[in-house]
Amino acid sequence: MRTTKRFTPSVLERFRRQGRGLGTYQDYIPWHRVGRGDPSSRGRSHLQGWNGRQRELLSDHEWVMLFFAITLPSLLDIREQFPLSQEDAPSELGAYRVDVSNQLFPGTLTIAKQLGFKRPLTTDVGESDDWVMSTDFLLLLQHADGTLELIAIAVKPLGEITKKRKKELLMIEREYWATRGITWLLITPNEYDERVGINLRMNMPWALGKAVDDLAQHAAVNVVQKHPGRSLTFVLDKLSTTLGDIDLAQRAFWQAVWSAKIPLDLRRGWRPHLPIVLLPPTSFSALNPIMSRRSAWI
Repeated sequence: MRTTKRFTPSVLERFRRQGRGLGTYQDYIPWHRVGRGDPSSRGRSHLQGWNGRQRELLSDHEWVMLFFAITLPSLLDIREQFPLSQEDAPSELGAYRVDVSNQLFPGTLTIAKQLGFKRPLTTDVGESDDWVMSTDFLLLLQHADGTLELIAIAVKPLGEITKKRKKELLMIEREYWATRGITWLLITPNEYDERVGINLRMNMPWALGKAVDDLAQHAAVNVVQKHPGRSLTFVLDKLSTTLGDIDLAQRAFWQAVWSAKIPLDLRRGWRPHLPIVLLPPTSFSALNPIMSRRSAWI
């Protein structure tokens, strides 16, 4: 069982001493972590390896959203459980570029005051402190022209966005990123097909397994193109004959799917005897709420 039962000012101070919320890439430390020393999340927590670091996820919903993020072709970095600055501060893009302006943008305390909302607090016996708000994911993308873009993502269950206080906190979070010119998405289970999430979870071991080379992925694309409408079992059998190994065939196929070389309709059932159905590239991209920039309303 976890030793810390609830958030208190002393817990937040411990997070600060540990350098949480600082760093980028492999050196980043999430503000909220999956461990015995942190208050537990309400859902199932997950540790998922990606790009040299364990990603710390506080629900199944966040776990699936990580997979959607990883499929973005321009993705460079993911900072999960990212803390928002309480005080006015420069843009978060400055962590990646030294030439970013030092212009200050409003912090959560300023925004709460501007919106007329009660500032979020955490309390304990005889003490209180301003709550450190966080965004579930902060993604760094690099586009074809070399420009960098940040996307902030709040991942919430449906019931949470209907409560008055939760809506106020989400409005503070949305305004925080809007003042910085950073896209903010609110993603609930309504923003994507549950079948797609299940498929991503089930084939994740191969998609995120040892990377295969371009030749192996190209072989997977060729088999699918030569045998349209055949089952996944058939395609993997053919591919394993070509590559000489069923595990390599699985990794080649699913890594080609996650990189959009094979635009598979991920709404298909999990059974391998079902036929492979391909989608137009735009329809395949539309399955991903981050790629299509879908967002719920509050």
